Amino acid sequence: MENGELIKLLNSELSIAIAEKISYSELHTQLSDYINQLIKNDFDKLIAYLYRIDVNEEKLKTLLQQNPGEDAGNIIATLIIERQEQKIKYRKQFSKKDTDFDGEEKW
Repeated sequence: MENGELIKLLNSELSIAIAEKISYSELHTQLSDYINQLIKNDFDKLIAYLYRIDVNEEKLKTLLQQNPGEDAGNIIATLIIERQEQKIKYRKQFSKKDTDFDGEEKW
């Protein structure tokens, strides 16, 4: 998947400014750092973002419990990226289905 589309979505939903021309690992590092900053300084905002992005709460809790020594920002960044990639995939999938019908079959 192209990083540009993912980064645009993250910038929009998280109100951040990540450069569109960076590698996946750089994206993950920047997002992880931003999340760690939110954990320390504005936890309520982080919770609101996770809710808005629709990160699976049970999966998040499980991963945090199973990896107590791991950086929480890293775990959360991975889940956010996975969820955003899933959204992009579904949007493409459903927009393609819409174009498969001729005008008379649409509502």
